[in-house]
Amino acid sequence: MSAPTHVSWEQDGQARTALWSSSNGSKPPAKIVPVDDTLTAHDAHQMAAQGVGMLWTGDYHNARQLLSAMGRRAPDAGKPKRKGQDASTAERFYKYRQARTQRSRLLSMLLVPVEPGPAVALRRPPDVAEAWLNAFGEITEPTLVTLQELLGAIGAQQWRSAGLHVPALDAKIHPHYGTFAPVRGEYLDLVARAELPGTELAFDIGTGTGVLAAILAKRGVAKVIGTDSQERAIACATATFAELGLTDTATAMVCDMFPEGRASLVVCNPPWLPGTPQTLLDYAVYDPKSRMLREFLSGLPQHLTADGEGWLVISDLAERLGLRSREELLGWIDAAGLEVTGRADTVPTHGRSMDTTDPFHAERSAEVTSLWKLHVRG
Repeated sequence: MSAPTHVSWEQDGQARTALWSSSNGSKPPAKIVPVDDTLTAHDAHQMAAQGVGMLWTGDYHNARQLLSAMGRRAPDAGKPKRKGQDASTAERFYKYRQARTQRSRLLSMLLVPVEPGPAVALRRPPDVAEAWLNAFGEITEPTLVTLQELLGAIGAQQWRSAGLHVPALDAKIHPHYGTFAPVRGEYLDLVARAELPGTELAFDIGTGTGVLAAILAKRGVAKVIGTDSQERAIACATATFAELGLTDTATAMVCDMFPEGRASLVVCNPPWLPGTPQTLLDYAVYDPKSRMLREFLSGLPQHLTADGEGWLVISDLAERLGLRSREELLGWIDAAGLEVTGRADTVPTHGRSMDTTDPFHAERSAEVTSLWKLHVRG
C-alpha cells in the first residue's frame, strides 16, 4: 500500500489541505483552484487542458451538468481521425483510445469534496454513504475525489444493489466496484455447455466476480479455486459464492495466476485486447502486450493433470482490429507445448455489436468468441 497523498490549495484566503482519493492510483493535479456555479464550460475546458484541478464549491447537480458540458468539448472518441484514407484499423483504434484517454484526463480535473460520514460537502448532495464505503472504504478526514470517479462509484453501487441475472446460473450476482460485470452472456454459455474433462478440481484464473467458478461448481465440480491479483475481485467472488450457496465447493484467493497443484480443468478468460489499462475496469478489457494470455498458456502445462484440459475463453476482436494475429496466438499455444483439441464458437448478442454508429461496428458485428480446449502435447 502506498502512503496516503494529501493535496493543498488556497480558499477564502486560507490554506486548505485534504486527502487525495484515487482508486486507480492517479496523481492529483499539481494546482487546485476553487470554482463555483459561475464557471462556464468553456473556461472549465480551458483550465482542464492546462492541468488545473477545479474544486467544485457550488451545487452538486450543477457540477454534473458542467461535467457533461466539458465532455461535449473533449476530443471526440466516437469519431477517430484517420491518417489519410489508408489508415489501418489498428491505427484508427489507437487514435480512438488516445482520444478516450485524453477525454478522461480532462474530465478528471473536476473535483468534489467529501467529508467523514461520508458525505459530499456541496449543496443538494446525493446520499453516497453506501457507495463510498463499498468503493473506497472508511473516510476519516476531508477528502477530494474526481466527480467522474464518484459517479462511477454511485453507478457501481446501483449495479450491486440491483444485481445482474446470469442465465447460465439461473441466479443473480452482485458485482462490486472495480470488478467487471459479466454482461456478455455468450461466453458464459460456452463454459456452461462444454463437456467437462473431470469433476474433481478446477482452477479459474482471473476469477473477477467469480461467475465462471460458480458455473463450474453448479455443474458438479467438487472443488473450484478462483484466483485474482485484485483484492476487490476476491471479495466480490467470495460474496458471489456465499450468495449462491457454493462456499463448500468454491473458494477465491489472491494470487497473480495459478494456485499450487494440478487440476483436471483450468479455465481462463483473460482481457481480450492488448493495451494499457487506464481505469480499474480497463484491467478486465486490456492486457498489456497480452501478458496474462501468454502467462496462462506458458504456465498451463505445469498445472494440468495428465489427462487435464485447459479452457481459454477469448474473442477474436483483437485480431479483427489488427492488434494481434491468429498466427501469434497459435504460436504461443505451440511454444507452450500445448495442442488444440477442440473449439466452440459463438457470436455476440450484446447491443454494442448491433450499434451501427460505433466506429468499429464492422469489426464488432463480425466478432467470434471461442472456448479453446487445450491439452499438453504428447
